[in-house]
Parts: sequence; C-alpha cells; structure tokens
Amino acid sequence: MNEQRKDILDMLAEGKITAEEAEQLIAALERDQPPGASSLGTRPKNRAKYLRVVVDTVENGEPGRVNVRVPLQLLRAGVRLAALIPPQALGEANAGLNKSGVPFDLTQLKPEQLEALVEHLDEMTVEVDQPDAKVRVFCE
Repeated sequence: MNEQRKDILDMLAEGKITAEEAEQLIAALERDQPPGASSLGTRPKNRAKYLRVVVDTVENGEPGRVNVRVPLQLLRAGVRLAALIPPQALGEANAGLNKSGVPFDLTQLKPEQLEALVEHLDEMTVEVDQPDAKVRVFCE
C-alpha cells in the first residue's frame, strides 16, 4: 500500500474525512498514476513544485496583473512547523484571524490535507465578481 493511500485511510479512520471523500481521493490517486506504475508508492517524476495564482484584471481601462508563485516546499514546511506551535498560541492566532475576517482554524491544518489539496488543484474553480477579471490557481 502506498503512503498516500495509507494517509487517506488514516484520515477516514480518524473521522477527518467521509467515506465518499476517501473514495474520491483514492480514485484521484489511481487516475494520476502513470501507466505501468506499480502501486508500491512511487512518486511521479513531474511532481508540482509551485503553487501559482495569476489574476489579470482591467480597471478603468487599464490592465493589471497579480502573479504569485509560492514554492510548495514552503507550504509543506509551514504546515509541519504549525504542529510545533503551543495550543494556546494557536488559539490566539485563530482569534486574531477571525477578528480580521479570516475564519481559519490553524489547529485543523495537517500535512496530509495540504497534499490532498495540492493534488486536486486541477479541479479547482474560482469565481470572480468582476466581469473583466481572470483568475487562475494551479500547480506547476
């Protein structure tokens, strides 16, 4: 059994995801596996290295562009480091985020969740209220 499949089954056993979500994740793993690859957990050679967010807009007739490229290793390291933060500090950080209008719970952030997110970015849809804006979120 490969490591990613084991992680999915562990999340299911811990109640972090539903059986349906586990099934979708496992199906995505099988779909992304190159032909002829064994199920022994070999990683694809073309593994994504960056999270990319590109926003192209037109405001008052002027084109604008935001282009953010974040190394996924930085995100992975950040998630791992978050596990070292004392619970009281996480509580204070969560309170600060909520006060700023960001309803995010840092205590629920786990490395396996980040990996699942990265693997499914190709299925992500972003809606924008501005008709002249184009937003793309992807891994490369």
